[in-house]
Amino acid sequence: MFRFRNFNILIACLLMGNVAEAASLGIGTHASPEVILGWDIDIRPDGLGLPDGEGSVSSGEPLYESKCAGCHGLFGEGEGRWPVLAGGENTLDTMRPEKTVGSYWPYASTLWDYIYRAMPYTAPQSLTHEEVYSIAAYVLYLNDIVGDDFISNKKTFSQIKMPNVANFYVDDRPDVENVRCMKDCANPAEFQIVTTINGLTPTSHFKKDSGVASSHSGSNVSVVQKSDAIKVALSPMANAGKPVYIKSCQTCHNTGIAGAPKLGDLVEWSSRLSQGIRILHKHAINGYQGGSGVMPARGGNMSLTDDEVINAVAYMVELSR
Repeated sequence: MFRFRNFNILIACLLMGNVAEAASLGIGTHASPEVILGWDIDIRPDGLGLPDGEGSVSSGEPLYESKCAGCHGLFGEGEGRWPVLAGGENTLDTMRPEKTVGSYWPYASTLWDYIYRAMPYTAPQSLTHEEVYSIAAYVLYLNDIVGDDFISNKKTFSQIKMPNVANFYVDDRPDVENVRCMKDCANPAEFQIVTTINGLTPTSHFKKDSGVASSHSGSNVSVVQKSDAIKVALSPMANAGKPVYIKSCQTCHNTGIAGAPKLGDLVEWSSRLSQGIRILHKHAINGYQGGSGVMPARGGNMSLTDDEVINAVAYMVELSR
């Protein structure tokens, strides 16, 4: 008994020593109320968490067209393979269900939360509360859930009842344990990945000899490889712009989102260059919206300096002519 008690005292001393040592290292800081508030942005189905602010359908329409329509379409129909936001009524029990905000989502709070947390795609969490209320109201209007005179705020938004809410229920099935396969198991080395999302799926983790990384995005890769094969001698500005392009530009310019000219597309870039390089710089820095597409200011990354944007433009131009 005496030995057992001494052992406990020894363990306690060691633990206290570790705590004291960690405290002396000065690692980390206490989370202030402001820091906690920055992370506490989720919205519950009953509306708890909705911030102060207000927006309307009419104010949401131009915001949606400038920040959302490039991917989701002017009427929520979706561009390319980007998500469809509106429509899909009475399709959930068919062979091709259309799961949109109006046809499938059970809670309006999900719409507010997702827009605020992750949109627009090129500049997440850049929208004000008023802008989120307005865009969310317009998306609900596109789905015929609210009228064109709807005013969206903490009170009215939490009262919205989505059409498909009754078809969701708490899953009461018991948890099960995944039993490890012990015999006649599939060999992972024989798996073949046949496709990935064009230009967006990360492939750096694939084996170099798998063939996926070189073929997953079709013509996009071949265009860039053509430029690389020519071994273009980049200027100092273009070399400085490459990391900026990778960080802030490639999402749109590798895939052509919102009408962005793809890297290496000689035809698309020649039409842009015909305006003159100064106009190209102006549009890249200040943003542009026209018949050929939408360009967010500084590629959606407002922390970029003018010189960094100009260098990124130089990188794209020199690999695309």
